[in-house]
Amino acid sequence: MKRDYYEILGIDKNADASAIKKAYRKKAIEFHPDKNPGDKEAEEKFKEAAQAYEILGDADKKAKYDQYGHAAFDGPGGGGGYGGGFNNMEDIFSQFGDIFGGGFGGFGGFGGGGGGPRRVKGTNLRIKVKLTLEDIANGVEKKVKVKRKVKAEGVTYKTCTTCNGSGQVTKIQNTILGRMQTSAPCGSCGGSGQILDHKPNGADNDGLIFNEETVSIKIPAGVTDGIQLKVSNKGNEAPGANSLPGDLIVVIEELEHENLKREGENIHYDLYISFSEAALGGSKEIDTVTGKVRIKIEEGIQSGKILRLKGKGLPSIQGYGTGDFLIHVNVWTPKKLSKEQRQFFEKMQEDENFVPNPQKSDKSFFEKVKEMFS
Repeated sequence: MKRDYYEILGIDKNADASAIKKAYRKKAIEFHPDKNPGDKEAEEKFKEAAQAYEILGDADKKAKYDQYGHAAFDGPGGGGGYGGGFNNMEDIFSQFGDIFGGGFGGFGGFGGGGGGPRRVKGTNLRIKVKLTLEDIANGVEKKVKVKRKVKAEGVTYKTCTTCNGSGQVTKIQNTILGRMQTSAPCGSCGGSGQILDHKPNGADNDGLIFNEETVSIKIPAGVTDGIQLKVSNKGNEAPGANSLPGDLIVVIEELEHENLKREGENIHYDLYISFSEAALGGSKEIDTVTGKVRIKIEEGIQSGKILRLKGKGLPSIQGYGTGDFLIHVNVWTPKKLSKEQRQFFEKMQEDENFVPNPQKSDKSFFEKVKEMFS
């Protein structure tokens, strides 16, 4: 079971962005691989802290985590959505290296402020995937075609002549305090230490071409409209022999159902029955999001009655059970009557059995609404 991200960084949920960054830097320094060479436990804690900061350090992801917990990011990508999306230690340095400052060297040459080339990551791609309520209820695997940039066949790279492969350029400036030396990522290679050597036909100036690829996306049950999932390494590739691909961000779009309305994990359905069905009772077959069910209509059922099918709604994305399927009974009043029908109802107007006589057990509309939301 995954640990709480706030617990990992040692902060509470009210911590602001500055406090979150400070807490992560403290953990990163404590478990930094240069400080703990060969210590696998420290390495895992270093990765764990990076996963926590990846979520809590981003306002949108933090909001989703606060609402749904880890389940908001459990999905495709092999790393559990956003959290845990790092393939190795180098990924962490390439994304959060600026936080460590200059106190440490890199890890395997991919430092975050201590000099040396950095591992360049490609840009992310974003797509929308439309889902029906049935898809959301059961979970689904979608195959989508994605046009992404990849390295052209035969492309080669060589050591950057500007920085000589270091990925950094050093500048010396005269200031009122004396000569100051500063380092910055090389503008020619973007800090990777490599530039294009051989560009195949059709490739751009980075040695990349567009390639259409079919990507399989496993979408868990219970997702909500607007939630984002991540497929690691299926975004655009970046130039350089040691670069990392970006990610594919999948935004869920929930399609409106013709007959059903969603309310969180609950599903609402309006069932219309005739006067005779209401008086005599019977049964009805209903289409739910998980299949057909047959329900019993009691004799004398009243319009506004709510029938609850426990556990026939949508599963919670957090894994906290399944919602209900709520059937709202509506007795349909005919708008036109034949002569015989009119005579029948005129006769029944005086019959005491047709005079409204609600009992205490017959809840009012407001009581039903209150009960439904409690």
